[in-house]
Amino acid sequence: MIINLSEQHSLVSNWVSELRCVSVQGDRLRFRRNLERIGEIAAYEISKQLPWEETEIQTPLGLHNSKVLAVQPVLATILRAGLPLHNGMLNYFDKADNAFISAYRKHHRDGSFEISLEYLSCPPLDGRVVIISDPMLATGASLVKTIQYIKKEGVPADIHLVCAIASTIGLEAIERECGTDIKIWCGDIDDELTAKGYIVPGLGDAGDLSFGAKMQA
Repeated sequence: MIINLSEQHSLVSNWVSELRCVSVQGDRLRFRRNLERIGEIAAYEISKQLPWEETEIQTPLGLHNSKVLAVQPVLATILRAGLPLHNGMLNYFDKADNAFISAYRKHHRDGSFEISLEYLSCPPLDGRVVIISDPMLATGASLVKTIQYIKKEGVPADIHLVCAIASTIGLEAIERECGTDIKIWCGDIDDELTAKGYIVPGLGDAGDLSFGAKMQA
């Protein structure tokens, strides 16, 4: 299931437009905050699909039967670019457990690259709902490898992916390699990738725009 949060106009499409805009991108605080906002909206929408239970709450004046989450999800993100999106979801799923993955493109001299995944820190995953955040779903290679790595650590009940911008090629890669049961929530969807695997029109390098340029190419 793929949900494009900009398919109908909402504040999400306004925030995505600011993420894309070169005249706004120089404000790192605003860039990170817009990613956080998308994470917050995604968390709210995902919460509607999570298992819940009814529990009796004591108020100052009586009792109330309230609907609450049956189990907290696990929020996972890919370092470093995913941190603002992750923080947005953590603002809403404030009792969630967390997982962190180090995955990056290891480039070769011929211009090709492979995904290097060197670190995973996570709680028990069996039977849990896992929500993975990564702002850019380009080729899909890093998220495919992340999902495969997570499934080696446990058997989640459900997996959701949250990204600011996805490419149609990346979405197809996730469905092809990981199955169609994964739910993907996108701030927007673009159709084109460059030869080096960057989304067009996209927004550039989300990690650099959030935290500054890195030495590694």
